[in-house]
Amino acid sequence: MSINYEKSTTDEQLAPVKLSDDDESEDNNTKTTTEQSTGKQNRSENDDADVEADPGAEAEADADADGEAIGAANTHVVAHHYNELKETGRKERHKSKILYMRNFNNWIKSQLINEYMDLIKQQKRVGDALRVLDMCCGKGGDLLKWEKAFISHLICTDIAEVSVEQCQQRYQDILQRAESSKFAHKFTAEFFACDSTMVRLRERYKDASLQLNLVSCQFAFHYCFESLQQADCMIRNAAECLQPGGYFIATFPDAYEIMKRLREAGPDARGFGNDVYSIEFECNTKVLPLFGAKYRFHLEGVVDCPEFLVHFPTLVKLARRHGLQLVRRSSFAEYFKETLPQGRQLLQRMSGLETIQPYRCDTKDQFEHVLRILGTQRARSVGTLSKAEWEATTLYLVCAFKKCKNSWDANGKPVFKFDD
Repeated sequence: MSINYEKSTTDEQLAPVKLSDDDESEDNNTKTTTEQSTGKQNRSENDDADVEADPGAEAEADADADGEAIGAANTHVVAHHYNELKETGRKERHKSKILYMRNFNNWIKSQLINEYMDLIKQQKRVGDALRVLDMCCGKGGDLLKWEKAFISHLICTDIAEVSVEQCQQRYQDILQRAESSKFAHKFTAEFFACDSTMVRLRERYKDASLQLNLVSCQFAFHYCFESLQQADCMIRNAAECLQPGGYFIATFPDAYEIMKRLREAGPDARGFGNDVYSIEFECNTKVLPLFGAKYRFHLEGVVDCPEFLVHFPTLVKLARRHGLQLVRRSSFAEYFKETLPQGRQLLQRMSGLETIQPYRCDTKDQFEHVLRILGTQRARSVGTLSKAEWEATTLYLVCAFKKCKNSWDANGKPVFKFDD
């Protein structure tokens, strides 16, 4: 079955940001194309289109032994890659070509986590427990975010054993620092390594009856779209322990944007990229499958392993099967514009943009967009990303799903109450 990944989008322009709060040129009234989390869905015409086949109808076809063997092989490749990824010090990180992009992506995650933690807290009473699952936690890059969100309990899991060990060590470091500060916030945590696309996570929890308020999966969800079984398992892990009113938030590559760039690269192109990232397809791009649309993704010093396109309408349908309703879908460019007014100071503290002197820019370099946008007003420093970094970061999107209330039918199966 051929799946349409084409989507008409407007060009997202890389605009510089003045590095002061009194920026009169900043358009704080920028019209966003996303909706606030009120239970309403913001979808393109393509997203509303029905998938050509019901995902459930393909279950038996995808469940054969060969498919499972391939899934296990790719799981091993991804786990090996992240286990072998060396921990780098601050000095080495500052030499990276994508230093500011990584900081920018980290800011996006912070904004997303803060947005939905705030919504959850509005539903809770002061002192109520706040429990979070960090699915595909990596080395624990979001531990400080959870500390600042004043959560009560955290579950961290990842496919890479070495990453989980490093994550647990970072958590211990946080606890040690908290001992010497009376203002520090402490939270309990548990850690285990497993493949969230193949293992039921709640069976690994210390308390299998635990109810979660938030599930987060950052820059990893797309690995599950290798097969229907893996995608369904991943979504069930995100949904089944969430309390009604809780949220599942994620960031992953936008399949529509990837295919748009591939088509722009030429009719026979197998890939595209620049000097910081590249994508090379390993499947037939003329007739793309619903699951298993495989490509090799390379990002300077960070990622070099197989990934899979996430067909978003299918994701939405699978999520609804588990009681999750889409409440946000935004490209990184859209989310940046929407949340910049309230997140500007944090963006500066996190060095999410590079400071550029416009008068030093060349019309042929990575910052020629600064000259084009500012025109003759080039006296003040601006914050921006290089063209190459912006092209890489705008491959991604953020999304959020809300867990709905449910009743039970005569067979004991949940009947979810969606807002639409």
